[in-house]
Amino acid sequence: MRLLQFVPIKLTLSLVVGILLGSYINFGLLYAMVTALSLFLLTLLSYLFLDKKRSDSVFFGILVMLTTIGIGILAISYSEPKNRPDHYTHTNFQGDHKFYVKVKEVLKPTAFTNRYLVALQTMDTEKASGKILLVFPRDSTKQELKVDDELILISHLYPIGPPLNPHQFNYKKYMEGLGVYHQLKSSYGSFVLMENPSTTLYGTAAQLRNSIISKLQKTDFGEEELSIIQALLLGQRNDISESVYNNYKNAGAVHILAVSGLHIGILLLLLQFVLKPLERLPKGKTFKLAVLVVLLWGFTFLAGLSASVVRAVTMFSFVAYALYLNRPSNTFNILALSILFILLVIDPKLLFQVGFQMSYAAVFAIVWIYPLLQRLWFPKNSLLRKVWQLFSVSIAAQLGVLPISLFYFHQFPGLFFVSNLLIVPFLGLILGGGILIIFLVLLNVLPDFLVEIYNELIGWMNSIIELIARQEAFIFTDIPFDSVQLFLSYLIIVSLVLILSQPTFKRIVAFFSAIILFQSWLFYSVWQSREQEVLFLAHQTRNSVLLHQMGTNLNVITKDSSRTTRLVKNFQVAERIKKIEYKELRGNYVIQKQKLWVLDSLGVYPSHEMSPEFVVLTQSPKINLERFIDSVKPKVIIADGNNYKSSIAKWKMTCEKKKVLFHYTGEKGAYYFDVVSE
Repeated sequence: MRLLQFVPIKLTLSLVVGILLGSYINFGLLYAMVTALSLFLLTLLSYLFLDKKRSDSVFFGILVMLTTIGIGILAISYSEPKNRPDHYTHTNFQGDHKFYVKVKEVLKPTAFTNRYLVALQTMDTEKASGKILLVFPRDSTKQELKVDDELILISHLYPIGPPLNPHQFNYKKYMEGLGVYHQLKSSYGSFVLMENPSTTLYGTAAQLRNSIISKLQKTDFGEEELSIIQALLLGQRNDISESVYNNYKNAGAVHILAVSGLHIGILLLLLQFVLKPLERLPKGKTFKLAVLVVLLWGFTFLAGLSASVVRAVTMFSFVAYALYLNRPSNTFNILALSILFILLVIDPKLLFQVGFQMSYAAVFAIVWIYPLLQRLWFPKNSLLRKVWQLFSVSIAAQLGVLPISLFYFHQFPGLFFVSNLLIVPFLGLILGGGILIIFLVLLNVLPDFLVEIYNELIGWMNSIIELIARQEAFIFTDIPFDSVQLFLSYLIIVSLVLILSQPTFKRIVAFFSAIILFQSWLFYSVWQSREQEVLFLAHQTRNSVLLHQMGTNLNVITKDSSRTTRLVKNFQVAERIKKIEYKELRGNYVIQKQKLWVLDSLGVYPSHEMSPEFVVLTQSPKINLERFIDSVKPKVIIADGNNYKSSIAKWKMTCEKKKVLFHYTGEKGAYYFDVVSE
């Protein structure tokens, strides 16, 4: 299939190029506006004043593509909050200020904090804009904030810290992608909650969803079953236990827990069937389309207007319109139109979100690869044909998202097709039954027998997923996969699909060239890892950890190895480590003829012969640091995460006074020692 013959596909690719250019090159809002407007006017003039033959020429096509690239640059520049003149970063925001904020989103809490995304309304009574992360210590005795709540608090803005250890999740970068650069830290007794706040559509949707959840909690649903119902139908995954979530992830069925394209597509088919009698009315097809789109967006409202649901409903609204026009085969145009005109132009930062990438990669792969698989084999037996169709959809979707999944999660569930074959055929029944449950619970007429039946249905689904997830031999984890492999793997997939659609010599050469490039990069990455040696003191709360990488071997030198699991795992996967050895942290080491002394709670000084260049402070040793520096004369003093913050503040001041380099891993991240031989 020649995808580039579709104009919307060309425009979408041009828009994506513009967004990428605008995100990596800071054009500035004014320059982006001038560029986009100039290109648009040039394109319009060429269309108006050139004759028809020339307006259809390559020159005009290039102008249109350049204009679309300019629109992409303008969209990403305009979406950057700092480009707005009233953004708080254009003022002196250091120190304490009075902030008036409005809650826009309730984030998933951590073990110790409740977190909210808030929109700044005023700062010190002056109008200001910007999104901020609001953090409270978790307190079960206090009422949590809701969407649309407005509050006043006096605090100061803290930067969102970068990762403190290598290959750790970069929460700072993630929040910057959402336009959030700072956080406010407060407690539940130190703000004023405003009465009668203004109501938004998002707040109304969240209130309705919370009301439904509250009513469902009063029924006899099991705890695990209720958490799945909330995820499937209301887009609320905060209450799913870690064990249940891991079962779905390991079984390759985690997409079932996120209201997305799969759910909306099934819902569209259900509504098409239920509303079919409306076609008998005068202008019935048009009326049916209107009702169908309203119901789809009603479901979006029910699910809290979450970004993933809005994306899916936008796309399937175009699909519904294509079905109305009797052009369902033109799916690529629908896909491109929904991305171009509705989603990326409004919010170009979606392009960098994992959910957006996986959703559209899956849908794109299904509409492109699925027909090819059906042409390869079309069983005559109807039951076998249905199984093959479902299997083909699963294969196509997994091919589309596999490189992205490996890049972000380093995991591949080998039994994904079994999960889909057993669950997806009944997902329509589960969704339809769930919508009926919600409708009845809102009317306060939900019968107990329906609760019991639906609870059993969800319980069976959980049991099947758990059974599949237990087959650990088919779960491939800890797969190293970098950005170059991501790009090359898509080259392999695209060239393979092109061969399946129409094999030519050039396509076969391209396919094998992509495989050779992929293997060459893999060999280079392995060789690079084998030649590498790194030694650093990691940051970990209430623990001391030295990591020493020698090629594909890793020595973990620590006081408590049980606390290092995630830290070591992240490093192991990224650096292609083959062998890990744990060792007890000693009191002294020699690093390239330079000495390292670990000073713990015992407070044992090194001997005069030792005279270490590096000193690690851990377990908050009770020493006179000024006297210690005069006696030992170290070059660098390093404090790890196993110290009281009050002690660290005193040590920092002492080191500044004595002009000794001080490094606290909780602020500056892991400390790297030079282990390269001169």
